[in-house]
Amino acid sequence: MYLGIDTSNYTTSVCLYDSEGGSVISERRLLPVKDGELGLRQSDAVFHHVQQLPELFNRTFADYSGSIKAIGVSYAPRTAEGSYMPCFTVGLMAADILGSVLKVPVYRFSHQQGHIAAALYSTDRLDLLHKKHIAFHVSGGTTEALLINGTEGFVTTDIIAQTLDLNAGQLIDRIGVMLGLSFPCGRELEKLALSCTEKVGAKATLKGLDCCLSGGQNIAEKYLKEGKSPEYVARFAMEFVGAAIEGMSRKIREKYGELPFVYAGGVMSDSIIRDRLNTHDCVFAKPEFSSDNAAGTAVLASVKDKNNDNP
Repeated sequence: MYLGIDTSNYTTSVCLYDSEGGSVISERRLLPVKDGELGLRQSDAVFHHVQQLPELFNRTFADYSGSIKAIGVSYAPRTAEGSYMPCFTVGLMAADILGSVLKVPVYRFSHQQGHIAAALYSTDRLDLLHKKHIAFHVSGGTTEALLINGTEGFVTTDIIAQTLDLNAGQLIDRIGVMLGLSFPCGRELEKLALSCTEKVGAKATLKGLDCCLSGGQNIAEKYLKEGKSPEYVARFAMEFVGAAIEGMSRKIREKYGELPFVYAGGVMSDSIIRDRLNTHDCVFAKPEFSSDNAAGTAVLASVKDKNNDNP
């Protein structure tokens, strides 16, 4: 059994992964955000993680009293130099304390690596951890396409395309709050969008392999002023993001060839966006493993531990 811990900007998450049976015991809880607000200060996020983490450990270990082979924990948003957020220090502290007490190794991974591993675990494609592929990480904090080279190091990631302004999740949340929805707005906005009976068009703004998403907010505001229904505006938001991801995917294929594609991150759980991409050969994280979770870090701890035992 391997323990995973992730204390991201909006979710506290703990997971136990059985590397032999492949099952997980996963517990998570969103950080509270006041109505009408678009996020949390890092000091508040740290406070809420400290409050929520003991409860999640109690729930995770309620019916388990066995041993832990190793611990995986997210230490930063990305593996890039300078990538840092204070909220991850809460998970790191818990992992280091547990590692010292249990006398087991603690492996550090980026939050992004965890997202990719969770997506692959949920679709039974962990073999791609050791193969070259393209991984999209699309969330409130990231909109990137990564070239994963599993043959050179451990889940080595190189950014090959990204947003040049707003992240996809930011755009969705801004439009959702504009419509009076609760933050984070993804699920509510999707429900609203699915109830739209009109045909809604959206065109992506691309610069090379990169995308620009901030224009979507301006268009949504314009539609509201023109009297378009909330359902129409919600549908536009999802179609606009979907068009951007679809356009980036097409251009990446033109440049890098027919590599396997993996789509991870909270935004990629949206059915409207996924439907635009389903015509291609790709892998989507199951919805419960698209949003922030600790399953990926637990899985990566297992892979890393076994690599160290059998280099």
